[in-house]
This record gives sequence, structure tokens and C-alpha cells, in this order.
Amino acid sequence: MKIFVLLGHPDSSSFNGQIVDAYSAHSQKKGHEVRVQKLGEMQFDPILWKGYKVVQDLEPDLKKAQENILWCNKWVIVYPIWWGAVPALLKGFFDRTLYSGFAYKYHEKDPLWDKLLKGRSGEIIITCDAPKYWIRWMYGNSDLKSVKRATMQFCGISPVKVTRISRMKYLNEAQRQRWISRIINQIPSTTS
Repeated sequence: MKIFVLLGHPDSSSFNGQIVDAYSAHSQKKGHEVRVQKLGEMQFDPILWKGYKVVQDLEPDLKKAQENILWCNKWVIVYPIWWGAVPALLKGFFDRTLYSGFAYKYHEKDPLWDKLLKGRSGEIIITCDAPKYWIRWMYGNSDLKSVKRATMQFCGISPVKVTRISRMKYLNEAQRQRWISRIINQIPSTTS
């Protein structure tokens, strides 16, 4: 399988970065081809200055991200929840990279659209300080509505597996490493 792993946390040395590194290394050990991009190491303007009236020229890192998305069979995104949503840099990445004509295309005479990224599956790994029930009850799983439904599935990526690691500020290093082990142990080998 061809797997594209995107770190949606701006800090590559964060726990999210540790998950990405372990996921990528373990996927390669299992025989998968893996490409990784880390938002904090990419150079691009996350602001969509003219909305969707004009498609801004893409920086090389965003062009590479589009290549990786088209190349992969599975797109994995690892991010934290900040203020009930994704980090601004990840939102800017979506705004700039997944525009009409690349990820989807609206029909001219009806309200429907073509999902141009069909044929790919997704996986989202999320960290947050709040308990899972709080994210669901107070925020209505706002990040999943945005990333899973309104972004990945809107563009045709399905199914999308979700792992939410909650109460991060209360987890010690051993508990964090158990989470990483749990995640990577679910990666199938290419012979499965």
C-alpha cells in the first residue's frame, strides 16, 4: 500500500510528531511505501487571500503534497485539537491544497459535485487534553465534522478510520508510548 502521512501539528518534536515517526517507520517495516510531510517544516502561505475567486499559485511544498495525495492509497493525518478545531496551519493547508478541480469539482447545473479523490482510504489520529465525552458533548465532535466529513469524505476519501487520544495532559510517558504501540500494531502487513 502507498501511504501518505501528514503531521498536522506545527511542532515536529511534539507527541503528534512521535506518532507520525513511529507510524511511518512501522508501515515501512510492514512493507508499505510511505511518504511523509510535516506542516511545521513546509514553506507555504496558509492564507487564501482571495477566497476561491482566484487559485493562488502553489508553493513547491503544496505541489508535493498534491502529488503525495494523488500517489497514495491511504492518507493519514495526525493532529491535535486546539480550541475545538484543528490548528490554523492545518486548516490553511486544506484551504490551499484541496481546491476545486483537484480534490472535488462542482457540477455546473446542479448542487452536486464530483469527488476527485475517490479510491483512497483515510486515517485520522487526534490528540486532545479534554476527555472524549467532552469533545463529543460540548463541541459535537467539531474536528471530525470538519476533517473527516467536510474535507476527506467530501473529496471522496472513504472509509476514514479515527483514533482519538484524549486527556493528553494527564498521560505519563509510558501511557503515551502504549498509545503509539496500540496504533502501530493495527497497521496490517502487505501480506495480510
